[in-house]
Amino acid sequence: MNQTLSDTDIVQDLRNAVRECSNRGLLAATKWCWHLNCFWRYQLPKDAPRHSLPQPPQKTAFDTFDIFQRQSEAPHQDPSQPTTRHPHAPPLAPFKYGPDHLDIQDEDALTSARICFEAKEYSRVPALVADCVGPAARFMSMYSRFLVSEHIANLEWHKYDDTRQQPFEPQNSVMQELLQEIINETDPWLLFLKAVFLSRLSRREEAIEGAILSIAGFPWNWSAWVLLTSCITDNEELTALLPLLPLPLSHPLVQMFQLNTLNGLHSTSDNEISICDRLLGREWFPGSLWLMTQRATTWYHLHDFASAEAQFDRILQLDPYRIDDIDVLSNILYVTNNRLKLTRLANDFLALDKDRPEVCCLVGNHYSLRAEHVKAIKYFRRATQLDRTYLSAWTLMGHEYVEIKNSHAAIDAYRRAVNVNRKDYRAWYGLGQAYELLNMHEYALHYYQYATALRPYDVRLWQAQGLCYEEMGRLHEAVECLKRALIPADPHEININLMLAKLHRDLSEHAEAAAYHRRVVEVCQADLRPVQDYAKSAIEVAAYQLKIPDGDLDLAQDYLQRVASSNAEDVVRAQEMLKTVNLTIQEKLNAAAAAAAAAAETSGKASNVTAESNNPGK
Repeated sequence: MNQTLSDTDIVQDLRNAVRECSNRGLLAATKWCWHLNCFWRYQLPKDAPRHSLPQPPQKTAFDTFDIFQRQSEAPHQDPSQPTTRHPHAPPLAPFKYGPDHLDIQDEDALTSARICFEAKEYSRVPALVADCVGPAARFMSMYSRFLVSEHIANLEWHKYDDTRQQPFEPQNSVMQELLQEIINETDPWLLFLKAVFLSRLSRREEAIEGAILSIAGFPWNWSAWVLLTSCITDNEELTALLPLLPLPLSHPLVQMFQLNTLNGLHSTSDNEISICDRLLGREWFPGSLWLMTQRATTWYHLHDFASAEAQFDRILQLDPYRIDDIDVLSNILYVTNNRLKLTRLANDFLALDKDRPEVCCLVGNHYSLRAEHVKAIKYFRRATQLDRTYLSAWTLMGHEYVEIKNSHAAIDAYRRAVNVNRKDYRAWYGLGQAYELLNMHEYALHYYQYATALRPYDVRLWQAQGLCYEEMGRLHEAVECLKRALIPADPHEININLMLAKLHRDLSEHAEAAAYHRRVVEVCQADLRPVQDYAKSAIEVAAYQLKIPDGDLDLAQDYLQRVASSNAEDVVRAQEMLKTVNLTIQEKLNAAAAAAAAAAETSGKASNVTAESNNPGK
């Protein structure tokens, strides 16, 4: 990498990446690089400045992969901040372009192979490139054999659909054989393929090592970055991995990798919005739909649904036929209960391409919002048949089974989602809900804890744990969970306070219960809510003040007067308690007056005695 990254460098790198990825049949990576190249070339001003990037140190070897052993030795860092590079981070290796590398003599065979590849006739490709000697031909042959073996494994797997004999994922019997053929390769493309095989065999750490070495040989292969994303399980691993990358953190590829990874982990923050804004600026990729989608997805995970929807509207305005990530927009419309827009979107995209998993998910959300859960399940299942690794479809199908009280089917769907991606808290949360339906609270609590570990600041997860502990009779643990839920909760939220008040009352901790009820009253009054929303809490506070010695009767009187003059269902009880409070206040006033009079009379008698003693002659 040069000390200065110029516009020409970026354009040439992207053009080379489009050609090299296309030559090897990596269509998703080709599309991604082509897209960035378009927005760089046609929208960047000609006089834009060169981009200065720090040059990575040139180390000599990438030793045994030890990231997971070392990450506990160093404090965790924000992925967006400068990071000390790992001493074993691989250097960038120059990738040779030119006639010799492209095997001109084999050009006809490679062209034929690419045509068959794009037509998905993968079994024909190895024979077409059998006599070629270049690395591109070797990659296409191995990649085609892998895709054929995966197709066969999928067919075998689907034979057991809806049966107990079906494993959680297809079993590819030739994967080990394919891996052994390229185990010692150094070509960056074959290293990527090696990482794919290792990931498929659940050898995650080795897959990460292979992906990083592949990136060091050819950084603009976006498929390698996506593979690396799929291997990362949490923020800490991402932070520990960044120093191992051959590119500096300021490089756009690293920043886009961070965006993609953190969105996949559902662990974004305002920092990712800043990264999106920076990359969408005039000096990088203005108008990039992929980056706009990352920004919209980040807002979605931050629960800023209005901003996310507005960003997706802008994307569809620029490209009305873009199907990628349309399922995220359907989730937003579902959460915001925008039935009309979701229906229109489902009709439009169903006519556009009914065999895309994202479209099936969109239509499933449409039917779910209309409470037609059986039809929703049909479309979510269709999405999983088109792509068995489509996590959202498995999770949403589980939600639909929960809605129709089919807990066993829901558990099966959630388990398949977890098997696809153990990083998604929604599937773990769904498993907890399904087991709660079966009144198996120990199991439910176990899965809620998994979900909470992945998303520690989610109010719903702490509430779910609290309810489980309450059902199990472990009220003190329930209180602790609900107190933890209050930390990230909306300051105007009252339901958790009501739950805590009930638990403290059950524990005979009346002072604590009254404190939470009083908090409910204060929040409702500050928000100008109707008395009906806090009438019961007002009565509980008044009752507590009546019960204890030296209670605040003025506060009780104020609360009860508000309830007694409203149309809440507790009006009669409030009026009766108000009479008691008024009588008690009057009694205290009378007692105070009597005490004052007695004190005055005593004082007067004492004065007379004193006067008489001063005048003994009288």
